[in-house]
Amino acid sequence: MIDPNLLLEDTDAVAAALAGKGVPAESVQEAREALVERRSLLSELERNRAEMNRRAKQVGRLKASGDPAAEEERRRLTDLKAKITDQENAYRKADERFRDLMLRLPNIPDPAAPVGHDEADNVVVRYEGPPAEEFKAGEYRPHWEVAADLGIFDAERAAKLSGSGFALLYGDGARLLRGLVQFGLDLHRETYTEVLVPHLVRGPLMVGTGHLPKFAEDAYSIQPDDLWLIPTGEVPLTGLHQNEILTPDELPRRYMTHTACFRREAGSAGKDTRGFQRVHEFHKVELVRICTPDTVQQEFEALLADCERALRTLGLPYRVVDLCTGDLTFSSARIFDLEVYAPGVERWLEVSSVGNFTDYQARRGNIRYRTESGKTAPVYTLNGSAIATPRLWAAIIEHGQRPDGSVELPEALEPYVGTRVIKPRG
Repeated sequence: MIDPNLLLEDTDAVAAALAGKGVPAESVQEAREALVERRSLLSELERNRAEMNRRAKQVGRLKASGDPAAEEERRRLTDLKAKITDQENAYRKADERFRDLMLRLPNIPDPAAPVGHDEADNVVVRYEGPPAEEFKAGEYRPHWEVAADLGIFDAERAAKLSGSGFALLYGDGARLLRGLVQFGLDLHRETYTEVLVPHLVRGPLMVGTGHLPKFAEDAYSIQPDDLWLIPTGEVPLTGLHQNEILTPDELPRRYMTHTACFRREAGSAGKDTRGFQRVHEFHKVELVRICTPDTVQQEFEALLADCERALRTLGLPYRVVDLCTGDLTFSSARIFDLEVYAPGVERWLEVSSVGNFTDYQARRGNIRYRTESGKTAPVYTLNGSAIATPRLWAAIIEHGQRPDGSVELPEALEPYVGTRVIKPRG
């Protein structure tokens, strides 16, 4: 969540910044009023608790001396206890209301992020590889057609098993996906600590990363256990240090994980839901960095370079896109999207969002570090996808298609797939 002190002391600036994410000024003001009420109730409650302790000691002294005033003081103490109980209930309700309102406010955009309302206002920073114009329209078939002819992709049987929005891979198609995962893990093993994490997490971890309560309808929950299928490996990796205080020498932390991810991806009917463009379950290699505010910029730049590394090694044409304020995700302050061009669908496909979340997730998850002065402060968190298999898989199939119907794979993947060319499945 955003810094409560910032909300209290510079409300107009917070409202102006969050307006870039489409947040009404009334929502910011409501959260501020809830904060003021919460602090006022807490201040009064603490004063009365201190008064109760003082009076309790006074009653003890009077009783010990046999003073008859002890009984009158005891009755006053009983009345004060009842008042404190009422105040505790009022404070609990105010605290719940404040927390609920704060959890629904997104992170403040970085001042360096382009100002805009939607995707049209995003800024392409640079292109790597041949531009889209070099791929003539109509000369490339979409990946689902190529893969179906090869016998490695089956959407119909996947729908029979699980409904729409799922995919079934056979033979070299399955090995290609698995190879991409292992390729991504090997690529970053020297920099990141690999972690094998559960695919089910508790609700507080989803809250900590900003996926709850905002995106509850987009997530899959397991009841009555209050467990959630992870939408991304970011959730368990960031949650590793929830409610912890790290020492300076423990930072930065750099983690990676391979997980299946689960989201209710809606998409636009007929536009980006066919094949492997947008599915409910997908495999991904996620990178997470946890650091201090003074190192966050260099960590962010290094993370972006790491996520680009796979695309460069695979030789895929891609572009780096600086997302505008209106297109930023709920928890992020700054995001660079990496988009691969897929000539069969004639679209740029997002394969990684490299995000700086500042101290927003750390405040929600209570992840802190001890400063040189001995005080504690929230850490900064960043994450990005090293390998997002569905769209990378799709782009590789579309770029590698050959006149005879086979698909040539990038050289870097041959050791992982066991072949350089995918031929029709016999």
